[in-house]
Amino acid sequence: MQRFTLEAQNLHRSFGGVRAVDNVSFGVRPGELLALIGPNGAGKSTCFNLLNGQLKPDSGVVKFLGNEITGLPPRRVARRGVGRTFQITATFGSMTVRENVQLALMANRKELRRFWTPARRLRGGQADTLLERVGLAGQVNRPCAVLAYGDLKRVELAIALAGNPKLLLMDEPTAGMAPQERVGLMALVAELARERGMAVLFTEHDMDVVFGHADRVLVLDRGRLIAEGSAEEVRNNPLVQDVYLGGGFEEELAEVEPEPDPEQEAPEC
Repeated sequence: MQRFTLEAQNLHRSFGGVRAVDNVSFGVRPGELLALIGPNGAGKSTCFNLLNGQLKPDSGVVKFLGNEITGLPPRRVARRGVGRTFQITATFGSMTVRENVQLALMANRKELRRFWTPARRLRGGQADTLLERVGLAGQVNRPCAVLAYGDLKRVELAIALAGNPKLLLMDEPTAGMAPQERVGLMALVAELARERGMAVLFTEHDMDVVFGHADRVLVLDRGRLIAEGSAEEVRNNPLVQDVYLGGGFEEELAEVEPEPDPEQEAPEC
């Protein structure tokens, strides 16, 4: 059995009398896409914030590549090889696509204070390589402010990859995207995970995305992990059907159709 890239053991975090994360344990393996789903208020965001150091757990342990990282600040977690994307994109709109990725590359290598060398000359080739890999080779000189939202998501992915992460945390990666853009982005993430042996943990409300791309699915409800397994196992779990979305989960899953292959659905000329 391949060891976990990330392992959470008995994580607990309360806010007043509310148990936001209640004794949660799971692991993510290299190259695996693991989805974390649940109703609003289930504890998904709190769980994410415990993993990357934005919050400290009341109890429990977080291990990355076998080493404990519990409670380390986000910058130290990131430098160990944990990348993250957010539901709302955060790029510098006045800077070009290339400059945004260059900045991330420089920050990860502690080069932001290099004197005498103009920043635009640093890491340009590496930035272009990453942008080509995420499908933005033709837009490297455009300001981020003028990009379509789906392209901004790809820039954010390139920024996250600048640290060469072994683990990528993605919070609602397809939020605000058109259906075809969602397919393309998640297919790309799956390819990158396999190529790099990179573990991916993502939260998502879109069941097409979850069941179309996740290798395994975790379900949280009121801070507790209530189900774990393949898409089919979770789809047919009576407890999940009863709890998720107030019992409407089974009907919603019945409407989920296989996602189209973007390579076979070329736009009409």
